[in-house]
Amino acid sequence: MSKEKDRLLSNLKQLAELMTRMFGDQCEVTIHDVTTQQMQLVHITGNVTGRAPGAPVTDVVARPLLTYGDAVKDRHCFMTLTDDGRELKSSTSYIRDSKGKVVYAFCINYNTTDFHNAIQLMKSFVNVTNAENHDADGQEIKPEKISFSINSTVDTLFEQAVAEIGKRPASMNTDEKVRLVRILELKGAFQIRGVVNQVALRLGVTNFTVYNYLKKIRAANGTAIREIIH
Repeated sequence: MSKEKDRLLSNLKQLAELMTRMFGDQCEVTIHDVTTQQMQLVHITGNVTGRAPGAPVTDVVARPLLTYGDAVKDRHCFMTLTDDGRELKSSTSYIRDSKGKVVYAFCINYNTTDFHNAIQLMKSFVNVTNAENHDADGQEIKPEKISFSINSTVDTLFEQAVAEIGKRPASMNTDEKVRLVRILELKGAFQIRGVVNQVALRLGVTNFTVYNYLKKIRAANGTAIREIIH
């Protein structure tokens, strides 16, 4: 390791420690050495994703670097998901040496799941309904989002289902996840191609688990599982 690279790593470690102490146990900072073939994680503070030094680089970090090389741009405040469905606010900064070569990726992951749960709780508390919010049959009229892509449509339907349950997916038990899938089924979400994979990712479960939920739901409704579009 060159003296310059060694000095950069030392400074980044100091900054990582500062950030996790400042923002608490929901914050994690990782440093990846991207000059090696493995681009492996070399330092981590906090424990949000459960990784350790030596872990491989994630696609979120590697893909932009492989695409743009040393011209890669930093990414700020984008959403990522853990395997168990927790929602993280993430940022990545690509650190360069004096020659402009990217040598490290400095990444921040902040677990925002509890904040989303708090938002859901506050929404249910401040929500006001009256006669003007209901149609002639007494059903609540909810605003609809104009979507310009299938992914946006799925996200909208998913968030509507989450709002109805009142907590984020990572905090849901199995019965609540089944209920969420039932809500999406009633909304016709599973007629959209590829939606099972998206729902599984957001719920922090496997595609197989979502199919099992649907089999139970559709068996109760007398609907065939083959109607799901893959």
